[in-house]
Amino acid sequence: MLEELGDKKILILGFGKEGEDNFKFLRKLFPKKVLGVGDRLENFKSRMPNVKKVKWHLGKNYLKALKHYDIIIKSPGVPIHLPEIEKAQKEGKITSQTEIFFENCPGKIVGITGTKGKSTTTALIYKILKVGNLKVHLVGNIGKPVLNLLLSATPKDIYIYELSSHQLYNLKKSPQIAVFLNLFPEHLDYYKNFNEYALAKANITKYQTKRDFLVFNFQDKLVKEIAQKSKAKKVPIKGKFYSLDIAAAMAVGKIFGISEKNIKKAVKNFKPLPHRLEYVGIFKGIKFYNDALSTIPETTIAALNDLGNKVETVFLGGFDRGLNFKNLAKRILKSKIKNLILFPTTGENIWREIISLKSKNPFRAFLVQNMKDGVKLAFKNTRKGKICLLSCASPSFSLFGDYKEKGNLFKKYVRRYGKT
Repeated sequence: MLEELGDKKILILGFGKEGEDNFKFLRKLFPKKVLGVGDRLENFKSRMPNVKKVKWHLGKNYLKALKHYDIIIKSPGVPIHLPEIEKAQKEGKITSQTEIFFENCPGKIVGITGTKGKSTTTALIYKILKVGNLKVHLVGNIGKPVLNLLLSATPKDIYIYELSSHQLYNLKKSPQIAVFLNLFPEHLDYYKNFNEYALAKANITKYQTKRDFLVFNFQDKLVKEIAQKSKAKKVPIKGKFYSLDIAAAMAVGKIFGISEKNIKKAVKNFKPLPHRLEYVGIFKGIKFYNDALSTIPETTIAALNDLGNKVETVFLGGFDRGLNFKNLAKRILKSKIKNLILFPTTGENIWREIISLKSKNPFRAFLVQNMKDGVKLAFKNTRKGKICLLSCASPSFSLFGDYKEKGNLFKKYVRRYGKT
């Protein structure tokens, strides 16, 4: 496939971390080739002032450039249902970094997907195989972009690849070892409906052969249905959230022949990733937990189940992706929570759902516009010995750049106001 790129006009569409990796890779392969770069943002020329042989297509009309190129390497963040993208897709012009890597990688790929738990499972598999002295690389969302690694890839290399639905969308090849953790409604602003999202996820196993392996959560009805159609050797696992992540990683370790002793050693020494039910500490007698990566109701329900009845204050709400909050509202009503700190816009949706289920209001609800005010209210209203939990059941984009910014601001203000 790489040779085919030589005489084609190539456009790199989307110039974030992955787009830059695509550019550097193609520049090494084809040093004299003029490459197109398209992005809605306009600040890239100033960021790369000395780059030669580039045709820039930046700003609001960037998609008009698509008709002038033979191959478009699209970044996952560029929406799939824009008219220009759909047209180019039908014409067979669109590919992705993931597709190019899968088609050309001489080593083994372990692909991990699921609505939640991907990063933790990916990191844990990497640690387990590392303990087994295998030549492993951490790639995808959690690690490095992959294309430049192709230049030095060998059959002995193993790539532990975290795969989002966006990266899996339209793939025509599956990894030799696939891990499928769970499937909940998510990214409904990107896909036409939940079914399209589920079909994208299913690509992780769709093209596997009987020589391949599928590690899957048989407790998840939808994942189980997808697994039943797979030709791969099936390795069923069970567990809830973090215990599911561990079960999946251990199963992959066994596939690679890592000893039980080494698997247990890697699991024991593994430090959980930040922003995933992360214990921040005790401040003014209150325990604080940062679960900023909770972007769907199911993960907030799981956090409440995990922490139990000591949760007295919970931060909820964020960007509206059209998710249903009824089950979350029911779970909150069963809890001992007293304080709801609500971010726009779904904070109000969750509040309305709670009110519709309960005629008598058992909560103090605070609508806030920033993290600073929210944390101040948490300290003021949470009693000593109780828990304050940031687990918003919604994406962060209404007020924050991403979940990391939200979680880091939470920790910053907790530590600041916990001292005074």
